[in-house]
Amino acid sequence: MLAILEYGSGNQTSVRRALEHLGVPCVVTADPALAAGADGVVFPGVGAAGQAMRALSATGLDGAIRRAVDRGQPLLGICLGCQILLQSSEENDTETLGVVPGTCRRFADGMIQEDGTPAPVPHMGWNGLQRVGEMRLLAGVHPAAEFYFVHSYHVDPAPEFVLTTTEYGGRFCSSFGRDGLWAVQFHPEKSGEPGLALLRNFADYCREAAHAE
Repeated sequence: MLAILEYGSGNQTSVRRALEHLGVPCVVTADPALAAGADGVVFPGVGAAGQAMRALSATGLDGAIRRAVDRGQPLLGICLGCQILLQSSEENDTETLGVVPGTCRRFADGMIQEDGTPAPVPHMGWNGLQRVGEMRLLAGVHPAAEFYFVHSYHVDPAPEFVLTTTEYGGRFCSSFGRDGLWAVQFHPEKSGEPGLALLRNFADYCREAAHAE
């Protein structure tokens, strides 16, 4: 079973429906103990970093996330959940979870796309991924596949954690992590077949890790 963290910031229902479509057992929960007993944790979110961190602290899920990473429990951060795995965010000048070194930064004003047209903020729409590191969650996903983005801030992790980049008014990190800990700026649950494949790969990894214990 996968635990989808509920902390008042989000798209938990969309993630649950995507996993249920794949036949993956899952539960939406704000209970740190229930999350700790799951095969893996999905940490989604939309909204503002400051509000999210206050909610995580109030429920104890901030500590639960850090402990999950420390003990090697598989975790997937999505959108806001991706951003606040870093040490800080320029949004609300917020100290975030600090699981991975780095900062979440706002897109610059006046960006221009490759075709010379303005690149509005928030970045909203479909974009591809350029693979930088080996990312198991993209196994079987066509290199030209596109994923759905909605965000005004972008992650800037330590370079050794960068897994993919995306072009939008410049190149930014669109996913980071390592085996067992992944964070994606896009929304796999809203990205059609490529997104479902990514979620399926995460569920498979969680199942294999649980059986290996």
